[in-house]
Amino acid sequence: QVQLVESGGGLVQPGGSLRLSCAASGIIFSIHHMGWYRQAPGKERESVAAITSGGSTRYADSVKGRFTISRDNAKNTVYLQMNSLKPEDTAVYYCTSGYNGMDYWGKGTLVTVSS
Repeated sequence: QVQLVESGGGLVQPGGSLRLSCAASGIIFSIHHMGWYRQAPGKERESVAAITSGGSTRYADSVKGRFTISRDNAKNTVYLQMNSLKPEDTAVYYCTSGYNGMDYWGKGTLVTVSS
């Protein structure tokens, strides 16, 4: 059974930082591409960042220079370091994994950026 479990969300003030984690089980983590999506209230879900099995990364323009995605294959975990957070970053953040046409999603963790 595949499980992706996000953690690290919460309330943070504008300009602050958070680090999200996603622990994976039931997959061969090292061969999966991993990513983070987010969905803000009233908006469509959007891709935030992704990292391939080889470690290549890509980011949405809105988070470039502020967010960093990384992975630890020994811990079956992918991270999203979020710095200089803005109110518009408020959303539920979802972890995803993909390999050979199979995609999996976590249940999400809420990030609220507010003073």
